[in-house]
Parts: sequence; C-alpha cells; structure tokens
Amino acid sequence: MSAYLQQQKRSTAAAAHPKFTGFDDADSDQSMDDAGAESQDESADGEGWLQGKKGKTQTAELSDKDSDEEDLERFVLGDKDAFREQLFRDDFLGFLDQDSAAEGKELVPAGQTNDLANAADSSLFAFDTVGSGIKYTAEKGAAEEEPEQKPAWEDSDDEKLTVSLASTPLLRKLRTTEAEDLISGTEYARRLRQQYLRLYPTPTWAKEAEGKKAAQRRRSSAAANSESDSDEENLDPSALPLESFLRNAANFTSADSSSRKRRKLRPETLDIQRTRDIPDSHKAAVASLSFHPTRPILLSASTSSIMYLHHIDASAHPVPNPRLTSVQVQSTDVRRSEFVGPTGSEVIFAGRRRYFHSWNLSTGLVKKVSQIQGDQAPQKTMENFRASPDGKALALISSERKGGGVVNILNAKTMQWIAAARVNGRGGVSDCQWWSDSSGLSILGKNGGITEWSLAAKRAVGVWKDQGSIGGTVMALSGNSGGPKELGGDRWIAVGSNSGICNIYKRSDLLLEGEELAKRTKGLKEEGIASSMFGVEIMERPAPSRVLDQLTTAISTVRFSGDGQLLAFASEHKKDALRLVHLPSCTVYRNWPTDQTPLGRVTAVAFGTGDNGDGEILAVGNDMGKIRMWEIRA
Repeated sequence: MSAYLQQQKRSTAAAAHPKFTGFDDADSDQSMDDAGAESQDESADGEGWLQGKKGKTQTAELSDKDSDEEDLERFVLGDKDAFREQLFRDDFLGFLDQDSAAEGKELVPAGQTNDLANAADSSLFAFDTVGSGIKYTAEKGAAEEEPEQKPAWEDSDDEKLTVSLASTPLLRKLRTTEAEDLISGTEYARRLRQQYLRLYPTPTWAKEAEGKKAAQRRRSSAAANSESDSDEENLDPSALPLESFLRNAANFTSADSSSRKRRKLRPETLDIQRTRDIPDSHKAAVASLSFHPTRPILLSASTSSIMYLHHIDASAHPVPNPRLTSVQVQSTDVRRSEFVGPTGSEVIFAGRRRYFHSWNLSTGLVKKVSQIQGDQAPQKTMENFRASPDGKALALISSERKGGGVVNILNAKTMQWIAAARVNGRGGVSDCQWWSDSSGLSILGKNGGITEWSLAAKRAVGVWKDQGSIGGTVMALSGNSGGPKELGGDRWIAVGSNSGICNIYKRSDLLLEGEELAKRTKGLKEEGIASSMFGVEIMERPAPSRVLDQLTTAISTVRFSGDGQLLAFASEHKKDALRLVHLPSCTVYRNWPTDQTPLGRVTAVAFGTGDNGDGEILAVGNDMGKIRMWEIRA
C-alpha cells in the first residue's frame, strides 16, 4: 500500500509541476522513492493520492480538443498551409517571377528566396483597380489606359418612344428646323447630350486624358511664312500678346451681317437660348458694350479703367469666349468705348475727363486727344461721344449749363472741329445718334424734344416732340434701310424717357406729305419764311407706332439689332428690367426674359454675331461687372 501511494504522489507532483515532465522516468521514480521513505506517513499518502487523481483529470481536459473546436480555431486563426495559399494566389503574379510560375515552380517574389522575411512591404500588397479604367503592368510599372468600352446595355424601347419637341417649351431649342416636332427616343437622347456638351464643353484635361490634341488656331499664310510665327502656332488666342493679336486679327471668321442670309423672327414668342458667358468680369458695372462690325469680337469697358477684347466663340477650348487682350487706362474711368468705321480698325474710349484716347488696332498705337482745334463749345468731359457709321466724323455732347445744348462735330482723323449743332431746350442734350448714311444726327434734348440736324447743310431740318415725354434720356436709330432718304434712310427711331416709357416711331411718319405739306408751305410763305431747302417738312408732334410701358423706372439703354428686327430697352434702376420688342409688329416678347433669367441690373446691351455667323448674339452687361450671352435663333 505504501508503494502504491508513493507512485500516485509522484504522478501528482509531475502534474502540478510541468517543468519536471522532461526528466527521465527511472531517475524520477528513484528520487521520489528516497524522499518518500524518509518523510511521509500513512495519512499524508492518502491525501497525496486524491490530489494526484484531480491533477490528471485537469490535464486531460486542457489537452484534448474535439473536431468542432479545431475547425473553429482554424477558421478564426488560420493555419500555415492556408496562409501560404492566400499569399501566392493568382492576382499576386505581377510581383513574382513569371518564369518560375510558368514552369510550375513554387511562386516567390522576383529576385527573392522562399524566405519572405527579407521581402519589401510593397511586395506584400496589391491595389484593386476594378472599374477604374486603368491597368498596371509589371514590366513598365505605370498606368496604361484601356480602350473605350461599348455601352454594356442599350434600351430597345428607345426606338419605340416618341418625343414631341414643339409642344414642350423647354424642348423647342432641340429642334433643327421650325417645322420639326416628333423624334425618337434615341435621337432625343443624342440631342440632349449634344446640348449639354454645347453648354459645358469637354475640359482640356479630359481631352488630354483621352489622347486628343487641343485644337490649334489657324494662322494666315503671311504670318506662317515668318519665323516668329512658327513658335506661336500652338498658342491659344487668349494667351497671345497684343502685338500678335493685332498681326493676326484678320484670321477671325467674318461676321459681317451684310453677307449673311437674313432670317425673319416671329412675333410674341422668341427662340432664344443662353450660351456661355464672358469669362472675365469687370470690377465695376459694365459701362459699354460694342461688337466689331465684321469680326466676332466684343469690346467691353467699365469705370474700373479696364477694357477687354473677347473672341465670341462658345465652343472654344479651354475657355469659351476667350480673351484676346485687355487694356488698362491709368487715371481714366472708361465710361464709353466703341469701334470706329465700317472696318472697325480703331477704338475710341473716354471717361469723365477733358480728354479721350484713340487706339489704332492696325498699328497698336494709342494716342491721347486733349485739345480740339477750332471754335467749339466748352467740353468739360469727353465721355458722351458718338462715332459716325462711316468713321469720318465724331460727335461730342458738350457740357453747357444754361439755355439749350451743343453737339460738337469733329473730323475723326485730324480731330479738328467741323461744326456745332445747337438745339433749343431747357436742360441741354441727353443723347444723340448718327443717321445710317452719316449725313446728319438726331439730337435728343432733356426736355423731350428731338432735333434732326443735317451735316451737309450744317443746320437743323426739323424739330419734333416725343409724345408724353417730360424728360428724354436715351434714343436709338435702326441701321437697316427702308426709311426716308431725307433723314438718313433709317426706318425706326426709339426714344426713352425718365418715366419708364419707350416710344417707337416710323421715320417715314415724321414727314409731312400731301395736303399737310401744302398747308405748312402756304403758312410759311404767308409769314415770309422760306420753306425747307430740302423740300421736306417734319411734323411737330407725330404719333408713335407703339408706346411701350412695361418698365416703371427711367430708361437707360435702347438698342436695335443689326437687321432691325429687334429692339432692346432696359432700365438700370431696377433688377431684371429688360424687354425685347419684335419689329415691325412692335410687340413685346412674352416668353423672355423669365423670372429665372439672370440679368441683374442691366447697364449695357449690344447685338452682334458669333464665330459661326449663324443667328444673332445678345450681350447684356450688369452692375456686377458680368456679361451674359444669349443666342437668338430664327
């Protein structure tokens, strides 16, 4: 019994002290027998036997694992075989030795041994490029572009779908002809994409990513022969210096309205679409807008002493309607600027100063004119000037305080004084406009009276009163033919007043004819006054063809389009106060502008043509220095 208890005690000690499990069994038994024979008794042997049984049971419970526990441990922690299988899977072949992989050898990183302890961290990771359109190659180590893929899915019902363009106002702009109405769903989707790309062209960085080259500006044959032009062949016009622009100004597409086929506009409803705005903004309100007479170039000026020349091309890249050049005039708040002459080779600009500047676009020379030779009324400011259509004369509204007003006529080339057009009326002169044949002027007084003044006779041929006007502000003459030759050939005249009324007159209705002319001539003879040397008499109070009362504040801008089919009148004293009028029906368009049209306080309006020469372009400047653009279609 004693030997048995001693054996059980040895087993208990081995379980309680695992460090003894590595000893030899025989040596362990001998040492334990010697120690037990010297110190243990019967009662101690019984207690040791019970503890030995308990230790054996605990050891068995910790070491034995069932199959479920082993599967769970393998799933959570993994094992060595699964780790190596995941490490050398197929998508990691780009970083491995391709020759070894092809021969079926063990896959290891290129240039490394089977031991991954010395492998670089970057070799243990891969990037997911699914859906990015970029693939990585091990040879180049750089991104390469994949070819454009075809649509993954096309809807066959698009061909069965029919869309009406004429019945929906927002879709009328998608029509190619006025009579077009129904189109298929596929064609509708194509035109929507085309319209979106027209408003938001593809940026340059996207074209470069697609491998497309930026469009290069065409140059003239004469410029191409020079050595200096070869270095600038790939430059965008917006980046060219002033000298290069002046040298290549003839390269722009001609936008002469006389060479284009005239289209007729419909009354009441106008087909107009917003296009890309001018990218540059003035730091002050836009004071003046002027289109070049033959080229798609827009001249803008403001009191911030800066003038801009922009090429009107909404599809230009990278910036639509790019800037050609800009001119800053020191110490001059530019309030008016315009092209001079039928060729537009010169620009005259002035501010509220006693001088003005002349900028020759052919030579680039800018000269200052501060003195006028000859007899003239005092000129305290040169901002109110008007250039004749033929570019030979210049009219300057003087700044007389008392009595009537005076308009000084100058020679545009020599800047010498020619004549002075004096008008009677309280308050002076508000505005003046040249006749289309440059043979005279129509002068608007602040009292609402209009004086027709002939340059050939250097005298007034008639004076008439704007109906209902208590104070004239601005006026405009249509440049198209169809009016009386005695008054320059203009067909229409529009007069704005400080009450918000704009009256439209036919120039032919201003003349006395038939019995009325005979009565006037007879009365003048009885009074001993000679009749008009031109054989024409003007009515003193003619009736307007149409009274436009859509605005409630003073009219500040009146402008006719080049073909005389549109009239724009606006007021800068109220937000979005602009209206368009159809001629000859003299009806105001009701579909534009809308409540969402971003006009602001309109300070300047101009009509012109774009780079393609199709349709009329409407440019509107506001008090925030921005210039909005719209395209008017037939």
